[in-house]
Amino acid sequence: MFTIASLWIPFTIVASLGQVARNAMQRSLTGPLGTWGATNIRFLFGFPFSLVFFAVILVATGDSVTWPPMAFWPWLLLGALSQIFATGLMLAAMNERSFVVTTAYLKTEAIQTAIFGFVFLGDHLTAWRVIAILIATFGVVVTALRPGATRDLGSVRPTALGLVAAAAFALSAVGFRGAIINVPGVSFVTAASYALVWALFVQTLILTAYLLARAPKVLSDILGLWKPSMLAGFMGAAASQFWFLAFALTAAANVRTLALVEVLFAQAVAYYSFKQPLSARELAGVVMIVAGVALLVAV
Repeated sequence: MFTIASLWIPFTIVASLGQVARNAMQRSLTGPLGTWGATNIRFLFGFPFSLVFFAVILVATGDSVTWPPMAFWPWLLLGALSQIFATGLMLAAMNERSFVVTTAYLKTEAIQTAIFGFVFLGDHLTAWRVIAILIATFGVVVTALRPGATRDLGSVRPTALGLVAAAAFALSAVGFRGAIINVPGVSFVTAASYALVWALFVQTLILTAYLLARAPKVLSDILGLWKPSMLAGFMGAAASQFWFLAFALTAAANVRTLALVEVLFAQAVAYYSFKQPLSARELAGVVMIVAGVALLVAV
């Protein structure tokens, strides 16, 4: 029987679709804006949309919120700062390697999220779910690694960028879940939306201040590209809204493992937008990702 607790599954799938779209939009803006300018798009233009989402949710639920407790802030800052770092590394990696392969490297975050979630939040997973995470993660590795990759020195930098970005994304997922579960006295929907508003506010403040001090021209360039930036910001805020809703309902590792379906969506984007074909090795990896995700949902 489908329950409220099971809503994390459709929430995650919708979030994954939105994230692939946002990543593709950000990638196209990296050229004119640079890595950190394109990174700031998701925060600067996403924050106003998060306020709209939050206002609608407050009206719909009738919840009222107070100033977040002290326990909320360390988790929020861990999530917000890790995500800024991870997003910058992700875009840098995408500039040096295939969109699909970079996405695959990033998806190694699933196993890292399981470890971080257990260490920091005490999230416990069943043996079957651990097996599902391992199968899906192995599928990601098969998708990402190509014959002779270890001999290709040119692949070392983008590989390192992708893997470190995955670790930072894993920490951000754990941090955001920790913040959400520390919002007291409201529904899970309100808690998730409230945490998102604060996260985007902190991220916008930090990265905009950094650009103002180090690269003020980038900020003016961002405003000059407000139309595509607005769309990327909306997609980013919408995807984050669904990520946070999923984090509110289950362990971050479950969410990030199911999010491996993003690799499938990325394949479609890469084929139709960037004309990057699917190899036999990548196809085998995709099969394992699907098998792992199917097992995760089934158990």
